[in-house]
Amino acid sequence: MRNELVIEEIPLGSRRLKEFVAVQWAIQRGDPNAVPPLRGDLLGNKLLGLVGLLTPKHPYHRHAEVTHFIARRGRKLLGRVSAAVNHRFNEHYGEKMGFFGFFECVDDFRVAWRLLDRAREWLLGRGMERMRGPGGYSNATHEPYQAVLIDGFDTPPTVELTHNPPYYGELLERYDLKKAKDYHAYWLCPESPEHPRLERLAREARERRGIETRPAELKRLREEVGLIVSIYNEAWAENWGFLPLTEAEADAMAKSLRPIVDPELIRFAYVHGEPAAVIGLIPDPNVPLKPRWRWPLDADLVRVIRLLVSRRRIKKLRLMFFGVRPGFRKIGVDAVLYHEALRISWNRGYRAAEASMILEENDLIIKAAEAVGGRRYKTWRIYEMPIS
Repeated sequence: MRNELVIEEIPLGSRRLKEFVAVQWAIQRGDPNAVPPLRGDLLGNKLLGLVGLLTPKHPYHRHAEVTHFIARRGRKLLGRVSAAVNHRFNEHYGEKMGFFGFFECVDDFRVAWRLLDRAREWLLGRGMERMRGPGGYSNATHEPYQAVLIDGFDTPPTVELTHNPPYYGELLERYDLKKAKDYHAYWLCPESPEHPRLERLAREARERRGIETRPAELKRLREEVGLIVSIYNEAWAENWGFLPLTEAEADAMAKSLRPIVDPELIRFAYVHGEPAAVIGLIPDPNVPLKPRWRWPLDADLVRVIRLLVSRRRIKKLRLMFFGVRPGFRKIGVDAVLYHEALRISWNRGYRAAEASMILEENDLIIKAAEAVGGRRYKTWRIYEMPIS
């Protein structure tokens, strides 16, 4: 029947995943702050050299089982959700955690309920005891498209972050999902009132502790990404949801960063010659990738051409990663890197930066953001529930 609500499963590798991707475009169409990812980032694109996250070739699937569900009534797309068992995550934590992700839905709890039920049943069938999400596929700290936006709907997302209608959180909570963790974003700009003591503290820390800094070298970006990964895996090891980055994921990161990276804004700190910390600000490709909501202006090729033409004129940054190795904390390395990276950003003509996603209990980074005049302007939430 045409008016019957139907939930359809789409396995990994199916050509029908184009419909799965299309759901976000259908539901968020016309939202002035929505920026869906490139279709090629999800489905792959040989011409653009993209290995899609929803394709079997992506390194994520070496350690995971996944499936996908869409909700429709006739030809009308109403929602979607994925279900995933990330075996590497469960082995790392000794858990039986299942994940739901890529959640999109019309404002109809019956649709959300049916989708989440299907994801839950699929996870139960694989022996999972809890369900957490939404994420991309799962909620490891380095994965893109994390969580549901619950505050800050009046501005677009920066690269790899989510935007959604305000009612998504309510739909998930009506399903009896409970808050697991919040992430915040802080807005920074040259006019932000920096703490008056920050520059002096950074200068004194540099002199007293023998702190030296340098930018990334684009000619050996793969090696630089390897150092970033090494620092990240040590600096973030105790954080909620942490999962070590793999070599394959590092390769994918290097490839994705190369077209837009400003090497002066990826900076390493050394203490007496030993790598201590790294900070990375990335020009936000979502600025030129913002959809026009009409074909062919929203085709991947057209969006990528806009990006390539304007990439050196992007004035907005995302502070994408910031890690201090445990042995070098509370000696001023964070102040040195934060202050230096932002000073260089403003001197190079950037006019705004977003520091995200910052765990709600990460006081060290939150205080650093506030010290340079950052104000909290977005919050995302991850939910969880027992399912066994």
